[in-house]
Amino acid sequence: MVIRKAFRFRLEPDETQQALLHQFCGQARFVWNKALELQQRRLERGVPLLRYGDLAKYLTLWRDSEEYGFLRQGSVHTQQQALKRLDQALWEGLDRSNPKGFPGFRKRGVHDSLRYPDPKQIKLDLSGWDEAGRRRLPKIFLPKVGWVKFRNSREIEGTIKNATVTRRAGHWYVSLQVEVEQTPALPPLKVTALDLGVRNLVTLVDGTQIDPLSPLRRFEEKLAWEQRKLSRKKTFSRNWYKQKQRLARLHGRIANIRRDVLQKLTTWLCKNHAVIVVEDLKIRNMTQRTKGTLEAPGTNARAKAGLNKSILDRGWGMLVEMLGYKLAWRYGLLMKVGPRNTSRRCPRCGHTDRANRPDQSTFRCVECGFATHADQVGAYNILSRGMEKLRDEGRDTADASVGWLEALLSSHSPDRLFAEVFGEPGLSPV
Repeated sequence: MVIRKAFRFRLEPDETQQALLHQFCGQARFVWNKALELQQRRLERGVPLLRYGDLAKYLTLWRDSEEYGFLRQGSVHTQQQALKRLDQALWEGLDRSNPKGFPGFRKRGVHDSLRYPDPKQIKLDLSGWDEAGRRRLPKIFLPKVGWVKFRNSREIEGTIKNATVTRRAGHWYVSLQVEVEQTPALPPLKVTALDLGVRNLVTLVDGTQIDPLSPLRRFEEKLAWEQRKLSRKKTFSRNWYKQKQRLARLHGRIANIRRDVLQKLTTWLCKNHAVIVVEDLKIRNMTQRTKGTLEAPGTNARAKAGLNKSILDRGWGMLVEMLGYKLAWRYGLLMKVGPRNTSRRCPRCGHTDRANRPDQSTFRCVECGFATHADQVGAYNILSRGMEKLRDEGRDTADASVGWLEALLSSHSPDRLFAEVFGEPGLSPV
């Protein structure tokens, strides 16, 4: 199986190369904004939108003109890629079901990126030694920029297909997308379910609980301190920009900690399970602010704001996304089921009642008296819904042709599942 991976490294450009990268990002941003303005005018007049091929012709005219001749200093490929991303964003924005919405104009210093689509123009020098025999950082060749040093933190596998340069928290990074021929390596024939929570990041169906690291909460006081220092600076002054960079680096550190924890957790889960079942949570809806007006303001606004911050600090969406592609690499399967009443339904008798969960961590069925941790009950109900979905639809999937799916279903009957999780036979089918 051929899969695509990305290897991300931190660049170490000199001052001249940094100036070039800033300049080329500004040109790509100019092309984006110029084309977006053109498309908006066509929408206002009721004229059909231009597709990428037509926008590329406009780019050629801009590069050949005297007014916009500065665009010739940069790579035409990076500017064409900006038009491709705009074309995709426009048509996605016209779809009302798309949560991203209509694209907007880009600002300086926000989401700066350059995409190099031609792998023939990307070269690597991984020797690590200079002509005098001294150790140095490896280099990567970027068109119009030259040889740029980068921190080679891991071995690059496969064939390079494209490269993307981004600026984040004051540092430049390059992401190399590669194609890798991967042999099928099936994980153990185990199935589990994850109950995502705020107090515990993840609760597995066997009762294993992973505590959240909460990097945002950890640096909350320092963030507030740096934000107050920024508010005292004169806007757009030199010291204001310096303080803004300090704040950006702190936010980058928080994001790196969160990403590192989720990468290690998802890798461990995918190496040890063939099927993982999760709830199909609508995180965007869950983290909306309390609605209200001046006459009738929303209630518990402070508590809801704290809950929203905790949910976003856990990175649930990133965790599910990582599980999806890592399981696909190993021929595993990620399933999403509805979250309704997963923590209120009794796994023994099937009785569903709000009173079954008197507090955050306790589950006690008012019908049969079954009691255990509420998060484990949620994980079991998620698992049982996933297994039912597999029995109804899983045998028709392409994964079933491998043969492991039938073996997994035959070894996980509802009664056996209940006995494995809670140590006693189930009293009703799941």
